[in-house]
Amino acid sequence: MKQNKYFVFLLVGFWFLFPGSLLDASQIKPKVYVIPVSGKVEPGMAAYIKRALRDIKDEPNAVFVFKMDTFGGRVDAALDIVDTISGLPKGRTIAFVEKRAISAGALIALSSNFLFMKENTIIGDCAPIINSGEGMKMAGEKIQTVLRAKFRALARKNNYPVVLAQSMVSLDMEVYEVVMNNEKKFMEKKTWDDLPELEKKKVSSKKTIVGKGELLTMDDVEAFDLGFSRKTVKDLKEALLLSGYKSTDIVIVEASWSENFVKFLQPFLSILMIIGIGAIYLEIKAPGFGIPGIIGIICLGLVFFSQYLAGLADYTELLILVIGVLLLGVEVFVLPGFGVAGILGLVSIAAGLVLSFQGFVFPDPSLPWQGVLVMQNMARVLGSFLFAFFISFFMIRFVLPKFSKFVKGPYLETTLEDSHVDTTAELGLCPGDMGIAHSFLRPSGKIMVNNKKIDAITQGEFIDRGTPVVIDRIEQNHVIVKLKSSER
Repeated sequence: MKQNKYFVFLLVGFWFLFPGSLLDASQIKPKVYVIPVSGKVEPGMAAYIKRALRDIKDEPNAVFVFKMDTFGGRVDAALDIVDTISGLPKGRTIAFVEKRAISAGALIALSSNFLFMKENTIIGDCAPIINSGEGMKMAGEKIQTVLRAKFRALARKNNYPVVLAQSMVSLDMEVYEVVMNNEKKFMEKKTWDDLPELEKKKVSSKKTIVGKGELLTMDDVEAFDLGFSRKTVKDLKEALLLSGYKSTDIVIVEASWSENFVKFLQPFLSILMIIGIGAIYLEIKAPGFGIPGIIGIICLGLVFFSQYLAGLADYTELLILVIGVLLLGVEVFVLPGFGVAGILGLVSIAAGLVLSFQGFVFPDPSLPWQGVLVMQNMARVLGSFLFAFFISFFMIRFVLPKFSKFVKGPYLETTLEDSHVDTTAELGLCPGDMGIAHSFLRPSGKIMVNNKKIDAITQGEFIDRGTPVVIDRIEQNHVIVKLKSSER
């Protein structure tokens, strides 16, 4: 008794010396960070969520709410987001489905520790879809099995029904709800078929939850009944109250200007590539450097800059693009015509653009969608190249020549077709005269005939300097030559 009195005395003394210190820990308001996951799931969204969590994930009293409203998107971006959320402290992540969490959105929602759904919302249907020559179709088993494994891991970690989580991915899964010994279980058809007859006799109820050829998609009531959602709620505040957070500071994490800029540019990247590549092609065909070259660099720069902000492009891709532009510069300003430097420049630009659309260089065999993504990116870039070349050719051939009708002159109304000096009379040349190539003829150049240097042109063949030639014919002041040996 005496010891208890001393303890009470010490406790009261501590209270007077440090008033309220025993309640401070319980009275600290948790700070709730609300991160919207809305729109298409793509690399820009993954970069935004990473940035949003980078500075706040280590706060001791932080709670993270992911407000879901998405039809899904890219698998690689979704998995990147899942990995980011999975790295947060256990027990402090909440997925709040405000409207829908479909496909990749369902995968992101199940990566949170707790799931709440607003009234009349839906979740599910995570079938992987790929583009093919026949249009959109379901991805093969190679991709499905990896996604099923990811759903299994998330379901086990956050206490969601494992079999039902897998049934969001594959059409060939058939799932039953079985009541055995007054215990409800979810069982795949294969497992049910392998169940011994003695065990089947213990089953008091069996009904189909997911039929063959279906993907699990649930509304808020079904998600609660099947063990996914904790509760159907009216709003986020009710979800937080049911989670034990009566008094909170709620902070909405807004996207930065650069993240909004990336999101704005995403639908126009293919158009920017077509304009950029087409403008550079026009610049190659035109003398000097002018407006098309500037437009091309700006458009391709916007494509790269948006991918850099999304976290896909880095200095490696930038270096490859710069090398490509420099090679094209060499082709335009240093070397005549269009040759090896120009081809290498275009290949470098194409390679840089392909790499800027993905977060890896070579696809990982254990992640089969990366191989699919590489093929899609190559088709996207090469398609932009071809389309740009066709448009540029059309502009050069049909559009640009007509600009003279709309742009004020002065222009010459007559041609100088007949205003030339007769080469035959002036220089004493005639077909059959022999000479030597004074310079490379590719196909134009200079020849020496009768100790006179004459401008000449071949019929398309290249002739090296010092090679004997013969004048084939003279047409409108053009001396056309050929190899001397071809006379024989």
